[in-house]
Amino acid sequence: MTIAYSCIANGRAVLAELTLTGGSYQEAAATVLKLVLLRAEPKTIIQMGSFVYHTLFIDGITYLCASDNALDTVTPSAFLKNMKYNKNQEDSSISTLKSQVTDVKYVMTQNIDKILEREERLNIFTDRTDDLQTTAKESQKTRKILGRIWWKHFKKIIVITMAILLSIIIILLSTNVIPT
Repeated sequence: MTIAYSCIANGRAVLAELTLTGGSYQEAAATVLKLVLLRAEPKTIIQMGSFVYHTLFIDGITYLCASDNALDTVTPSAFLKNMKYNKNQEDSSISTLKSQVTDVKYVMTQNIDKILEREERLNIFTDRTDDLQTTAKESQKTRKILGRIWWKHFKKIIVITMAILLSIIIILLSTNVIPT
């Protein structure tokens, strides 16, 4: 008794298959998968041609193998159960992988949020810097204008002071307080 063909299918779509002897099993396997879906029984044995197809149907997944001996049902059943148990081991590694992907996704989301927060703070800082720069330029202009005004007033004060001094000197000279 040999198992010539095995596959795992989701519905009618074959997910994985293995052919151990020469031959084309895909057509017969497609027919068996269709029948298994119609019957929706946990275990099915179907004879087609010179092969007997044994199936195990669990949660929408079909585990199928083809044997060349119609009398032996123990070996194919054990083989299918072994495929089922292997599947559960793969599920745990898949769930571990999914968990790791979820963790990575969470960390990446946190990092993106932090980057966005930093960008927002940087934009605020840039705006403040621009405002300070504008204020500094305005302050320089104001200082220049105030400096010019101060010099104008200073010149006026000097001219007025000189005029007052000259007036005092003239008055003093005209009253002969200061000898000539």
